[in-house]
Amino acid sequence: MNELSCCGAKCKECACYGNICKGCNELKGKVFHVPDGKVCPIYDCAINKNKFKNCGKCKNIPCSIWKETRDPSFTDEQFEASINNRMNSLKEN
Repeated sequence: MNELSCCGAKCKECACYGNICKGCNELKGKVFHVPDGKVCPIYDCAINKNKFKNCGKCKNIPCSIWKETRDPSFTDEQFEASINNRMNSLKEN
């Protein structure tokens, strides 16, 4: 199983993984935090539209979609750290 989601998040490190979420890749982007069974806009862009393995191949990251799907509970500092962590994860793969 590819534990890295298309946006660089490490699914197995998420508290929701294995509980209310089986992982972005396994669910084809229809994860718990996207309403009405729709596809996560990041997954839709990277996988469905651009046919990338993940966002790491995109020259526009972090893009506006990443910013629009921000976790509202994060402070500005936490959000920037999450973006940096995800980008570093993508570079490693």
